[in-house]
Amino acid sequence: MRVVPVPVRDDNHAYLLIDEPSNKAAAVDPYDVSKLTAAAKELGVQIVAAITTHHHFDHSGGNKDFAAKYPDATIYGGSDKVPALSKLVKDTDEFTLGDNTHIRCLATPCHTQDSICYYVVDKSNPDQPGGVFTGDTLFIAGSGRFFEGTGDEMNRALKYLGTLPDATIVYNGHEYTGGNLSFAKSIDPSNPAIARLEDLVKTNKITTGLTTIGDEKEWNVFMRLTSDAIVSNQ
Repeated sequence: MRVVPVPVRDDNHAYLLIDEPSNKAAAVDPYDVSKLTAAAKELGVQIVAAITTHHHFDHSGGNKDFAAKYPDATIYGGSDKVPALSKLVKDTDEFTLGDNTHIRCLATPCHTQDSICYYVVDKSNPDQPGGVFTGDTLFIAGSGRFFEGTGDEMNRALKYLGTLPDATIVYNGHEYTGGNLSFAKSIDPSNPAIARLEDLVKTNKITTGLTTIGDEKEWNVFMRLTSDAIVSNQ
């Protein structure tokens, strides 16, 4: 299993999730179909599906073009608000990409009520950490806005993601890490994990795919609401 980020728009991340060795791929939030098609061609993989994290245009806005370009591909999503949807998924639903890539759906309603995160593992390689596509629910050191939900819903969504193995790699929907770092430093400046995050931001223009759920439990303010540093700032 391999994940390749494909930058789109100003700060969005789309992805190719690739099953090895079948070389079949799913496009995650394929806003810019031409970019994903070019990336797939360069990598020598066949796109057979699209995975949509939620219905907002900057994530699902390419779905109709995707359906026209790949008419035989399945388009997964969490509600009928997702354009060109062909397979509705709900919490705990599971499906397979290619031969070995297993995908489990995690319903995380708040940013939108149809937000779905996708936990992916390579069944042929249990030593490889899994990954999770979090859309606009979980960002590196941050969370999404509550456009269609409440703070309680976001808290439950982040706790749900926190049940994944600590080694799970985070693939989020936007490159917001620099701003989130500044906020985290203002709340918990003595946290050594935030110093690690600052080093990461300084040395990487793109940070998605470089951190884990375990990291988030150490530096994400919104996953540490009961810690002394966070409570003292409330």
